[in-house]
Amino acid sequence: MRPTILILTAVSTAFALGGITSASAQNAADPLGANLPADTLAIVNGVAIPQARLREALRASGQSDTPQARQFFKQELITRELLRQYAEKQNYDTKPEVQQAVSVAKAAAETELYMRNNVHPESVSEAQVKARYDEVVGTLGKDEYKLRIISVADDAAAETVLAKIKAGVAFDALVRQYSIASSKEEGGEMPWVSFKTPITEGKTQGVPLPVAEAVIRLPAGGVTPVPIVVNNLRVIVKLEAKRATQVPAFDEMKDTIRQQLQAVAFNKAGARFVGGLMKTAAIQE
Repeated sequence: MRPTILILTAVSTAFALGGITSASAQNAADPLGANLPADTLAIVNGVAIPQARLREALRASGQSDTPQARQFFKQELITRELLRQYAEKQNYDTKPEVQQAVSVAKAAAETELYMRNNVHPESVSEAQVKARYDEVVGTLGKDEYKLRIISVADDAAAETVLAKIKAGVAFDALVRQYSIASSKEEGGEMPWVSFKTPITEGKTQGVPLPVAEAVIRLPAGGVTPVPIVVNNLRVIVKLEAKRATQVPAFDEMKDTIRQQLQAVAFNKAGARFVGGLMKTAAIQE
């Protein structure tokens, strides 16, 4: 987490716990507080924060819309506005790194809106959603597996990890100490995965073939005795659990599958659209 976010979160938490009292919090019982303009969350030194900012913050966080969450994000938005005002008083808005960030954010917003308004993907039908569901279900085996992985760069690191596992060091602790995989922060934990046996290349739900072949031979709680070479990395796998495959019903999955297919359709249409622009553009490299 970036330092700025840490600071803002700490300040917002202090607000929520009562350690800091803002002017709006001090006046919470003041009936004048009910006289804020419509759709205004708060006013900080004369600058209004719209309610829409709160809705955006809740949506982006993925949290439930509860009074506690609303209060937390309200105080965070107030904190951000207050800090922004003080930063601008000291001309931080004119600093080159700020101007560069503004330029990058502006370009990203322009591009996203332009693509959304001009790229027209084919609609996804219910039949396509059902076909994709059937395709995924058809790749599942009778069992599914819960894995943890440690990925390291070389044999020496792998030998160190395996020695510590034999000595009784917790697997998830070793993940956080040694792994260079993106799953490091989750203790190497992977989603449940299932594949048919005998194992076939390309039908292992994204699990590298040698890892899948090793996993089906492990007992629950077992660890691969030697590192598995995957893309020049050394991977050590623990089979956390094994169970009969639980196939979700179509109605439970159809919205997620539709979103995935819509994203694929948008990407394909976007590639065609950009290809057309490239044909008429004067580009020097």
